[in-house]
Amino acid sequence: MNLYYTLVPKIIFILGIINLVSGLLIFFSCRCLPGAPIGKWLMRYAWFQHFYKYHCRVWVVFWSSVAVHAVLALIYFGWPN
Repeated sequence: MNLYYTLVPKIIFILGIINLVSGLLIFFSCRCLPGAPIGKWLMRYAWFQHFYKYHCRVWVVFWSSVAVHAVLALIYFGWPN
């Protein structure tokens, strides 16, 4: 039971970081971004064009992380009153 109280909060924290990072990756790979001035500037670079192709895959990581993060948080901390 001691492992539960030490491991689960760490997993929740790590998943929260993954949520933030993948959210930023989704924002910067957004299909609307090339219409914006920063998007036009970024599309000049090959590394960004390569990264831009993975937008849909980042969504899978994001929603999987959010779902597991939410379930673990509800189990560990309970439903907020």
